[in-house]
Parts: sequence; C-alpha cells; structure tokens
Amino acid sequence: MSEETPGFEEKPDVPADGTPEETEAADSAAQAEGAAPAGDATDVALLAQLDQARTALSERTADLQRLQAEYQNYRRRVERDRVTVKEIAVASLLTELLPVLDDIGRARDHGELVGGFKSVAESLETVAAKMGLQQFGKEGEPFDPTIHEALMHSYAPDVTETTCVAILQPGYRIGERTIRPARVAVAEPQPGAAPAAKEEKKADEESGAPEEG
Repeated sequence: MSEETPGFEEKPDVPADGTPEETEAADSAAQAEGAAPAGDATDVALLAQLDQARTALSERTADLQRLQAEYQNYRRRVERDRVTVKEIAVASLLTELLPVLDDIGRARDHGELVGGFKSVAESLETVAAKMGLQQFGKEGEPFDPTIHEALMHSYAPDVTETTCVAILQPGYRIGERTIRPARVAVAEPQPGAAPAAKEEKKADEESGAPEEG
C-alpha cells in the first residue's frame, strides 16, 4: 500500500506531445471562435448605418438640384420681366415723342429745318434711334395690313396689287414691336385692267413666237 506525498497537486492533462506554446495558441483560437459572432453583428450594423447615410446623401443631393433648378428658373423669369418692363417703358416714352418727330419730318419736307432747330431735331432723332426706334413705310411697297393703315383709297392702271402710293405718316417700331403703323394712301389695280393686260401679254407672246420653217 502506497502513501500519498503531502503537498502534491494534480495538474490538468495536456497532450503528451504538445508544448506550452501550442496549448496557448489553441486557447486563443478557441476564444477567437467564440468572439466571431459579435464581430459579424457589428459589421452588419455598420453597413446598415452606411446605407442610411448614402440614402440621406442622395435625398439631400436631389433636394439641392431641385433648389438650384428653381433658382435658375426664377432668375430667368426675373430677367425676362425686367427686359419686358424696360421695353414697355421705352415704347411708352417714344410713343409720346412721335408727334414731335412728325413735326420734324414735316419741317424737313418744307425746307424749314435750318439753324439751331435743325441741330436740336437731329439730336432728338439720334437719341430716339439709339433707344431702338425705327421708321418704316415707303411709297411703292405692297400694302400690308399688319404694318400699314390705309387712310385713302384709289385705283391706278399701273399697279398689279394693292400698293402704298403715298406715305401720310411714317410708321415706327422697336425691334419686332410696331408702336404705330404707317398711315398710307393705297391704290388698287383698275377693275378689268388686269384681264386686259394678261390678254395683251398673251397676244404679244404669240406674235413674237418664232415661226416654224
């Protein structure tokens, strides 16, 4: 019968062929395997937060783009309205000056535009032209009801269409806007003259045709 040695403690079994370093490595691997599920959960949470941040960024970017587009449209509307208001103001001012320009034109036609009055009149016409005022209306041009106002009417044998034969008052425009039509006297072809002219022209063509030999 054997006797136990006092103070002897039993140690856990270790692999017979294992070293202390290998034992520590095995313990670390076991701990890492146990902690892996916690790390995966953290990664999933971070990815979810990243997706939320990307979604919020996309929404804010779209809001910014819409705001920028609205601002650009607002600027264009303001600029268009500003130009329109300016054109209306200029047209209103020049419309008030048209009687003065008519007087200057009549004085020029009668040879009365001389001396200091001539210098002032030409300066006024120059300023009006710089503001965009354009005069139109000439004798001999076809009558256009969109820019002409017929005050007198007659017939003439030497016209083939309704024609402005006299300019009673010139017309004025600013750009494409007519602020006063040209007031004119018009003449139409003599009734029955057009068919006769066509017959004469046809007879001349037939008489002037070369003879076949």
